[in-house]
Amino acid sequence: MITLGVTGSIAAYKAAELASLLVKAGAGVQVVMTAAAQKFLAPATFRALTGNPVYTDMFAGRDRNFPHLELGKASLLVVAPATANILAKAAHGLADDLLSTVILAARCPVLFCPAMNVQMYRNPVTQANMVLLRKSGYRVMEAAKGPLACGEEGEGRMPEPAAILEEIARLLGTEPDLQGLHVLVTAGGTREPVDPVRYISNRSSGKMGYALARAAAARGAHVTLVSAPVSLPPPPGVRVVPVETAQQMYEAVLELFPGTDIVFKAAAVADYRPARASGQKIKKEEGTLVLELEKNPDILSELGRRKKAPQVVVGFAAETEDLLANARRKLAGKNVDLLVANDVTRPGAGFGEDTNIVKLVYPGGEFVDLPLMEKTALAGLLLDEALQIRKRKLGSQSEKEPLSG
Repeated sequence: MITLGVTGSIAAYKAAELASLLVKAGAGVQVVMTAAAQKFLAPATFRALTGNPVYTDMFAGRDRNFPHLELGKASLLVVAPATANILAKAAHGLADDLLSTVILAARCPVLFCPAMNVQMYRNPVTQANMVLLRKSGYRVMEAAKGPLACGEEGEGRMPEPAAILEEIARLLGTEPDLQGLHVLVTAGGTREPVDPVRYISNRSSGKMGYALARAAAARGAHVTLVSAPVSLPPPPGVRVVPVETAQQMYEAVLELFPGTDIVFKAAAVADYRPARASGQKIKKEEGTLVLELEKNPDILSELGRRKKAPQVVVGFAAETEDLLANARRKLAGKNVDLLVANDVTRPGAGFGEDTNIVKLVYPGGEFVDLPLMEKTALAGLLLDEALQIRKRKLGSQSEKEPLSG
């Protein structure tokens, strides 16, 4: 999640473009606007672009009791445009509104993207403030040169959104350590038709699978995402294979599996489907309706049966009781390399959430408890784990090879 702070400058319209680019790149964006920023652009603009509420007031009624603390826990805080005023306040630790308080409380890297009149930018006080911010560990981009809204020309233009996006990528420090690897991800909840109108499904939003696909692509992998229907934009740089039913997902995954290095089976696949789907809409009649269900193919078990070293298969288990016991049973029965288990009844770990609380369960029964974290952060951690498992398999494989000569 990226927090975007917008201050009072005509360049606020560029912040809207930046928000759009971030969303298209797969980032979650939460926006904080100062009172002056709202004179240039309405909060509704950012709400429409990001799909998230816009924060404008420290004391406005929100779900969070301490928004300045929560907003500062993002992966990155970007202030764009950053006026001379916000630079001065941040440099000297002043916090008299929501955005300046978020900056002071931030636990993540903070990037300032200046925008102001050329004389304000060249003013020794502004220059000194930028030096002080850099010494304090903040990142401050150089303003761009060119014609300004006031009619003058020179330094002071806010950097172009594309340039800011590149700087954000550098700050987040994504390493292409998956370059050359093929990663297969499944996501979403399958739909099993009852008739042309109705289907059986589940509450999966697909957010975890999509976060994994985005993160793997950002780290250089060739990524294929086999997706059941979701309300999420396709991750950039990812090949998406749309499916609807468990049978369609089974066929797509098994076709792709031989050329895959790492699989994340994050989809919520229906265990059962109607034995006979009606060709016409089933009409309501007196009495009860009985549906006969039959088992769907078990995709994860089939992958566990077919995998060959050094292929890595990571499964997921959403449970409502006896989490660890059920996860261990599933891992052993399906021959996977790692099982990611969560109790969907816990706050912050249920379907549709942007966060998750999971246990990583390994062959042999060992497990690691992870705290509440954003699904984007969890995706990075799971990629690290899968890569380490693959490296161990490669090492073990090389030890078994006979010596030549």
